[in-house]
Amino acid sequence: MNTYLSLNRDRHRKAVVFTMSKLIYLDNAATTFPKPRAVYGAVNSAIQNYGANPGRSGHKMSLKAAELVYNCRETAANFYNAPNVENIIFTPNCTYALNTVIMGFLKAGDNAVVSNLEHNSVLRPLELLKSRGVSYTVAEVVHGDFDATVDNFRNAINHNTKLFVITHASNVTGTILPVGRLTALAHQYGIKVLIDTAQTPGVLPIDTQELNIDFLAAPGHKGLMGPMGTGILYIKEPESLSPLVCGGTGSSSLDLKQPEALPDRFESGTCNLPGICGLKKGIDFVNSVSIKKIQSHEYSLLVSLYDKLSRINGVVLYTPKPSAEYNAPLISFNVDGKSSEETADILNRRYSIAVRAGLHCAPLTHKMLGTEETGAVRASMSYFNNSNDIAALANAIKNISYFENKKFK
Repeated sequence: MNTYLSLNRDRHRKAVVFTMSKLIYLDNAATTFPKPRAVYGAVNSAIQNYGANPGRSGHKMSLKAAELVYNCRETAANFYNAPNVENIIFTPNCTYALNTVIMGFLKAGDNAVVSNLEHNSVLRPLELLKSRGVSYTVAEVVHGDFDATVDNFRNAINHNTKLFVITHASNVTGTILPVGRLTALAHQYGIKVLIDTAQTPGVLPIDTQELNIDFLAAPGHKGLMGPMGTGILYIKEPESLSPLVCGGTGSSSLDLKQPEALPDRFESGTCNLPGICGLKKGIDFVNSVSIKKIQSHEYSLLVSLYDKLSRINGVVLYTPKPSAEYNAPLISFNVDGKSSEETADILNRRYSIAVRAGLHCAPLTHKMLGTEETGAVRASMSYFNNSNDIAALANAIKNISYFENKKFK
């Protein structure tokens, strides 16, 4: 019987909450599960022991809550090698972080360049800004050819381009973009860069100073192993950005203008203290294992699944053959004769395997793949998955494909 006891990874046996369930969870690109045990403990402790509003009062509990928030901010700053702790902003999710930059930076007459692999968290705010005189241009990503991708971005630049918005890795195909080279290209033309790292924190190393990143958006609940409802925004030069939301910050309360000081300028309202405390423990866990080890483990599972699926008749793969340089740990596919939702439903009901089906909020990617009507099945790995999970999914798909093909003969 498959249980989460089998997800034990060596010395971290006691660091994970194991669920005696038959469910094989392969939807980690949406949110990781399970979380490290310390994450659950930190969330509970914050609610039970430090439930005051941080930065709003001078009593012991409020001061302790503020200290916990600062500790996580410092941990995140070290994780991303941010030059100042205050440049790390906590947001409800990655989408909020992306919107903060897109809506707060671009003005009428400005142009943005995006890739054809972007999520609706990028495309929809840009579409909204069209009515305010902002335009955007789409550059094609060529999987496995960084030179061609950089050339396509260069050709998409016009005299009004002020911002590149670049996903670090596609949430549909797993394709990695050369964010370092694209950032260098943008800066040659005086263009700022926003990196969407929805699929890569905790899996691929990201150094804000080495890459000279202007803005970085990250979810807390995926590779960083934190709770849902958490996100991170890194801002290199805050003066270039207007806040998305204004309101109470616990500081400068007599001044009706939004504070200029960070992080208050971008953190109006009560923060998610339990989530932030859990996020710190999630980042601590990633640091204790190491990104290198996590990436190696998840990549080995990706290669194994790709090899198994590629040998099954009737399976269409949309993720190119994996390479550590070009692929994040997820794979998309379909079974001939079935929509992605049908395949995912069978996997869930008959095999207790959780995957994601549909369009993944990435319309341009699916138009490129020709899967607007069927969507695609996405399987995404975590550090807590193992080879048995991969084998179970491959065997299930083999069965589904066999009976589907037999039906049509």
